[in-house]
Amino acid sequence: MERLTNRRALVTGAGSGIGRAVALRLLDEGAHVVAADIARESLDETASLAKRASGSDRLTTVPLDIAVEDETNSAVAGAIQELGGLDILVNAAGILRAAHTHECSLELWNKIITVNLTGTFLVTRAALPSLLDTGRGVVVNFSSTSAQFAHPFMAAYSASKGGILSFTHCLAQEYSKQGLRAVSVMPGSIASGMTNDFPSMAPDDVDWSLIGKLTPAIGDGFAPPETVAGVVAMIVSDDGAFLTGTEIRIDGGTHQ
Repeated sequence: MERLTNRRALVTGAGSGIGRAVALRLLDEGAHVVAADIARESLDETASLAKRASGSDRLTTVPLDIAVEDETNSAVAGAIQELGGLDILVNAAGILRAAHTHECSLELWNKIITVNLTGTFLVTRAALPSLLDTGRGVVVNFSSTSAQFAHPFMAAYSASKGGILSFTHCLAQEYSKQGLRAVSVMPGSIASGMTNDFPSMAPDDVDWSLIGKLTPAIGDGFAPPETVAGVVAMIVSDDGAFLTGTEIRIDGGTHQ
């Protein structure tokens, strides 16, 4: 299936996990992709995986710290120049840290908000003029089930993802008459670096009973990142042409 032939996409957080899966899926569906991530080695691995599949000639990688304004402006401008325009933006980059809220330092709070929420804003702001030029631009922002359901010990992370949810609704309404669509995806119970690392970053005295039900209602446990990538590919394709100003929860029924 090649629903995205000749579409031009920028994917952040493409060095690992869901971001990587999205970049590879968009390539598989015919898109030209610029994959951005803060970790150069991880981007190299993404490029290697693309070579083993198909579409590596349509992939460009660029190191990017989305929390740095000047670097973001430059990288997005370079991606747009490389692609000759921009049709699709997927903001998948983000970080997760855990702490008791009363022990969360301002430094940690600001870091999470800056990377997750402000970083999503910076990339989107830099990309918007080109997305609007196409008349059919699509922004997919990564929120989380933590934006709407209780995820204790993740106050800053949850707040950042709730902000992304609201930011996406604003984009969808503000630019609707210019053909832009904006959708949030809300992954949960997805096997990735973030979810795998949570037990090691949780407070030593964490009460696991407060985490709640984390087992999906369907399947055999946490789903692979490709599960989310398939949904993103649908959203940015013509199959998702009537989707905007909304969010799609992808968690196998964990939160019902």
